[in-house]
Amino acid sequence: RRREAAAAEEEVEETPQEKKLRLAKQYLEELRQLEEERAEEEEELEPADLIGDRLKEDVLEQKGRLQRLVAKDVQPPDPARIRVLRGHQLPVTCLVISPDDRFIFSASKDGSLIKCKWEVDSGKRLCVVPGGKKGTEERHMGHASQVLCMAISSDGKYLATGDRNKLIMIWDAATCKRLHIFTGHRDAVSGLSFRKGTHQLYSASHDRCVKVWDVAENAYVETLFGHQDVITGLDSLSRECCVTAGGRDGTVRLWKIPEESQLVFSGHQGSIDCIQLINEEHMVSGADDGSLALWGLTKKKPLALARQAHGEQDAQGLQQPYWISAVAALRSSDLLATGSHSGSVKLWKCGEGFRKLEHLLDIPLVGFVNSLKFSAAGDFLVAGVGQEHRLGRWWRIKEAKNSICIIPLKEKTTASSPESPGSS
Repeated sequence: RRREAAAAEEEVEETPQEKKLRLAKQYLEELRQLEEERAEEEEELEPADLIGDRLKEDVLEQKGRLQRLVAKDVQPPDPARIRVLRGHQLPVTCLVISPDDRFIFSASKDGSLIKCKWEVDSGKRLCVVPGGKKGTEERHMGHASQVLCMAISSDGKYLATGDRNKLIMIWDAATCKRLHIFTGHRDAVSGLSFRKGTHQLYSASHDRCVKVWDVAENAYVETLFGHQDVITGLDSLSRECCVTAGGRDGTVRLWKIPEESQLVFSGHQGSIDCIQLINEEHMVSGADDGSLALWGLTKKKPLALARQAHGEQDAQGLQQPYWISAVAALRSSDLLATGSHSGSVKLWKCGEGFRKLEHLLDIPLVGFVNSLKFSAAGDFLVAGVGQEHRLGRWWRIKEAKNSICIIPLKEKTTASSPESPGSS
């Protein structure tokens, strides 16, 4: 008993650093035992240091150095195999894929949240949460204004959605039941991301600040300030930090949450409208000047920049670049996707050391591509398409369908193993 009490006391006095060390030792011990058991079972077979390889991969992934080279295996998809899911009345603004790649959640300008939870295999609509009129949020389940962003926790338990009416709603992803409403932003909520492996949620808003929430505890944690213009997008991975795109202030920022500090990156000429982390050390962003930028978190300027990535359009007799309205990265790989209203989604390969952007292929798609996500296994890409841009009504493409498109990415090799990187 006395020993138990002493152990408990020791645990209380443990610093976060000591706890990390203890847990890491525990993890290694468990792996060692697992390896011994496996070795016994596989004695007759050829010995393979699977655990060692897996540990190496984990360490590289944490350091942002793991780069799975999958871009070379991607084939142009057969247009007949692209599946189109209809159900939203107005332009689709955002979507996420569940961590197991089985479901897609989407939302649109009609305020209906997750108008839909869709099943990937069958394309069936499993769940609809209708929206309502402004001011009726307390009386019915859905949003009462345009939903601009969403995020799903890495265990697939919670879904978060943010709207123009400054609200964040937290849902049970399995049942589509609303659990909480978070208030506190003073303008439209434009970016959401769960920190990988936790229920910590980061949110960004047109009010120029980033907020941190603890979803499991239904609690607000803190607010961070720094951007000079509306924040248009946000992303995070395992580390206690997030990245944001700052619209017309022309900066991308990395926020270190515990230190309450930020790093400022600049390189685009126009409004930076979308951002995504590729791994813990690199990110990609797109702007309305048509440029696509690759960044390393240790350099203030882009490592690579593709200008007019989607070409130019004729607008009122002026040549203007097509805006980049969505970017996606297959986590810890060399494969990227970009969306615009240029009539196609483009796939890109990151060259060695993330210092080069190579255009791979175009996938024809009519409409504004407002959201893009790779499946965790990398075998398909999902696009949220609308007749209008997610943030405004500058143009309307009448022939576009407000829909979700599931684009298969055929691969020569079986690159889509269960060990493939997670998607948030």
